[in-house]
Amino acid sequence: MKSISKLKKELDKIFSVFIRLRSADDNGNNQCCTCGTIDNWKKLQCGHFVSRKYLATRFHELNCFPQCVSCNIFRYGEQWKFGHFIDKNLGEGISQELVILGHSTIKISRADYEEKITYYKSAVEKLKKEKEIA
Repeated sequence: MKSISKLKKELDKIFSVFIRLRSADDNGNNQCCTCGTIDNWKKLQCGHFVSRKYLATRFHELNCFPQCVSCNIFRYGEQWKFGHFIDKNLGEGISQELVILGHSTIKISRADYEEKITYYKSAVEKLKKEKEIA
């Protein structure tokens, strides 16, 4: 039986693939949400508007979008630009709602992790087939 930490790591990995693939074009290219750099989905990262350390938004699809390594790591996520991107594309005030949600306390059970892993594995396979991306 996998530990909770191993399940979290596995979910992180497949969730990241999902986030980077969901808005990729049919050539597998995607765009950094904060600087606009276009690159292959495999070279981009899963950027989190509200830090990954907050479990309530760690796997929240509205909190995560593709980012280039420069923005996500070297520019610490470009949170102000990230928030602007979210509000512009998802609706004014969504970024503030995510900040509030992120600071709430939740516990994710083993069954929840396993269910999310199964869901995102299936979603990734579906996206790869639709976009004909390997």
